[in-house]
Amino acid sequence: MTPFRPLLGSLLLAASLTLAACAGTPEATTTDTAETTTEAAAPSTEDLTPVKFTLSWLFQGVDAPLAIALEKGYFAEEGLDVTFERGFGSADSITKVAAGQYDIGEGDMYSMMEFNEKNPDQQLVAVAIKFNRSPFVIVTKADSEFSEPAKLGGANLAAPAGDGPRRLWPVLAKEVGAEADSVTWTNVEPQLRESMLAQNNADGISCFSISCLPVLNQKLGLPQEDLNVFYYNDHGLDLYGNALIVRKEFLEANPEVVRGFVAAYIKGLKDTLADPEAALAVVTEYADDELFDTTIEAERMQIAIERLFTGPETATIGLGGVDPERLEATIAQVTEGFGLTTTPSVEAVFDPSFLPPQADRMP
Repeated sequence: MTPFRPLLGSLLLAASLTLAACAGTPEATTTDTAETTTEAAAPSTEDLTPVKFTLSWLFQGVDAPLAIALEKGYFAEEGLDVTFERGFGSADSITKVAAGQYDIGEGDMYSMMEFNEKNPDQQLVAVAIKFNRSPFVIVTKADSEFSEPAKLGGANLAAPAGDGPRRLWPVLAKEVGAEADSVTWTNVEPQLRESMLAQNNADGISCFSISCLPVLNQKLGLPQEDLNVFYYNDHGLDLYGNALIVRKEFLEANPEVVRGFVAAYIKGLKDTLADPEAALAVVTEYADDELFDTTIEAERMQIAIERLFTGPETATIGLGGVDPERLEATIAQVTEGFGLTTTPSVEAVFDPSFLPPQADRMP
């Protein structure tokens, strides 16, 4: 992982100042991370089309593109009145979008592939990429014998049974020349995963970097230099991260709604990349002060800026899009890893026709 740079300190300062400012402003908009819906900052009028959006998890620093699009009125400019709710994991958000509980959602499009195979009458499709690179990682301690993925043979790794990186470990093992079956997996609840590594009850963990690294670094006293972080993207699985996902039925009935949402979201993403400090400050304004940990979110934002939002291809194809050859290769890898019976086409997984022109998507 890239060493900390001054960005983290700047993000912390910006967010702290915003928290202090919000403390004296009781009317500021907040997000209930448990049950309630957060209303968009844009004015709700009869001229705006309501859109319900679900996050893939709690509202966090990495949701700055959404927060900025709300705060700056980008959604309203597209004729949309957007509300959002927290998610409970990609599988849950995907299922709820398919059921029509939400119009658009954020989730892992590879998990979406699995859902589509099991539910042929409720097809979903990704229309824009949030993370150009996946947050899938395996983390070990720097002083351990497990210094690279190829040396993980014999390791005891901890993760929930349905964890995406864990499920794709056999594919990663094949890529790096490790023996997949030589690893022992310990089932663990998500909230206990990082503690298993910190307390030496596991040799390593699989996780999302933006979820586990801030906890390990900030709460459990394991700084970056004490950790080995193996990103799947660096070791043969050049996966995309979360995407904006829509059910095909809604897409066909409301193409301009989806097109407008994507355009506003990518504007928010461009603003996030241009000024991460200001972006985190906007997120802080929407956050629940009691649950929002500025230090954790600043590090989460830094990881996303350095490792996830953009990749080498972004400078060529722009934000939100995919390289069809890269996506095709990863579709085949995930089909193998998830044990799917058929390999979906690139077109069945990702529809680029709702993206803004490439010139409007350059970072």
